[in-house]
Amino acid sequence: METGIQALLAPLVVSIVALILMMQIAFKRHAIVSWLLGCTGFILAILALKPMADIVPKMVTPLLLSDQYSLFFSALILFSGLITTLLAKDYLQNRRGENEEFYLLLLLSSLGAMILVSATHVASFLLGMELLGVALYALIAYPERGQLPLEAAIKYLILSGAASAILLFGFALIYAVLGTLSFVGIGQALTQPILEDQQLLILLGTAMVFTGIGFKLSLVPFHMWTPDVYQGAPVPVTGFLATVSKGAIFAALLRLFIDAELYQYQGLMLSLSVLAIASMLAGNLLALKQDNLKRILAYSSIAHIGYLFITLIVYGVLQQPGLAVEAATFYLSAYIITSLAAFSLLSIISSNISETDLDDISHIQGLFWRQPMLALMLTIALLSLAGIPLTVGFIGKFYIFTAGIEGSLWVLLAALIIGSGISIYYYLRIVFQMTMKEPAGGSGAANMDPNSVRLSVLSKFVVWLLIFMMLYLGVLPQTLMEYLGGLSL
Repeated sequence: METGIQALLAPLVVSIVALILMMQIAFKRHAIVSWLLGCTGFILAILALKPMADIVPKMVTPLLLSDQYSLFFSALILFSGLITTLLAKDYLQNRRGENEEFYLLLLLSSLGAMILVSATHVASFLLGMELLGVALYALIAYPERGQLPLEAAIKYLILSGAASAILLFGFALIYAVLGTLSFVGIGQALTQPILEDQQLLILLGTAMVFTGIGFKLSLVPFHMWTPDVYQGAPVPVTGFLATVSKGAIFAALLRLFIDAELYQYQGLMLSLSVLAIASMLAGNLLALKQDNLKRILAYSSIAHIGYLFITLIVYGVLQQPGLAVEAATFYLSAYIITSLAAFSLLSIISSNISETDLDDISHIQGLFWRQPMLALMLTIALLSLAGIPLTVGFIGKFYIFTAGIEGSLWVLLAALIIGSGISIYYYLRIVFQMTMKEPAGGSGAANMDPNSVRLSVLSKFVVWLLIFMMLYLGVLPQTLMEYLGGLSL
């Protein structure tokens, strides 16, 4: 019993702090107190990972597994949640309304993500996904008086609810044939002879499961919600959605894919290859036409998930979990750190205005001449997303490329190279806008007073930490590589 509690210490800490925060909001509202409780919850949960690491791997009921893989992603989730909470304080202070629940929803969403990365059973998989998703519905709607956030939340609510229903029905069809819902049990049952009339149910169920997951990850052609939701949501929430939500779902998908031995089905592997190629090319091509920064990053995220799917296909070809898991976890880490940095800087730029975000590309015109440090930081983040050398994004793409060569996936690698080449154009287009002189009588960030964008000590610490991590892991990635090399599923 004690080891079971120890194995779930971090999720328990988050749950307890969420309850305390709920009581504080009920009896005495105070935004600063809620913010402090939110930060405390994430910090204590990060510290709780150390005693959890002492007893892994530990199976906690048939639903959850605490191992090095889940601990690593839990650390990423908690780190991302802490960064989002720290930046949200400055962002929300100029937004009208009562924002105490914002920090509660961040805790609950992070809790759902942590359950998701530890899931070894369909029940815990769906529980984590829905806890993550339901909290996100409300987070996207902040601030409550904005029109775009409300529209984005409604779109995400309706479409995500439909995707969850499709996913659930797909698992129901699989259960009807196989009689088990554990990931390993599904893999074992699939090795047994299946009646011909039941094979269609398995095929339909698997297609519905990957349709639901494809929506959550915004793979092409299930990506239509992504740019609208990214644009409408507040900047800190957009960053949280792009990192924690997608990272947790992909981590759970990777465990399901390997434990259930889905890689042995050639039809599924071919379908995933088509989805990956479509996402890499369509995501980057559609980003070319955008003038809104958050929409550009939305389409960019679609392409990045396409890159990640190469690791699944590599596993199917080589059936070497070490290389696939190592490449996927490193790339996901690089993407999360870089995306957090990019959205953190957009959040800082938008912190000194009320109700709207300065997210149009014209808003940052001339930023290099007014806020050179902010512009330099944003440039580094964009170069990392593009995969330019000396950044963590380059090492992540190098990992994916190496894995693709090992698996001789030449078509996928060609799509990766073409997509990456296209992405350099629209990332550098943003950099070019920042270097331009602002037009006389212009509007937006470029026409603001040079000192109007003020970085608090906290914001400076957060952004410098993320920039340091991007450059350090881009120059000296060996430490993280060695750690990830020890992860296994």
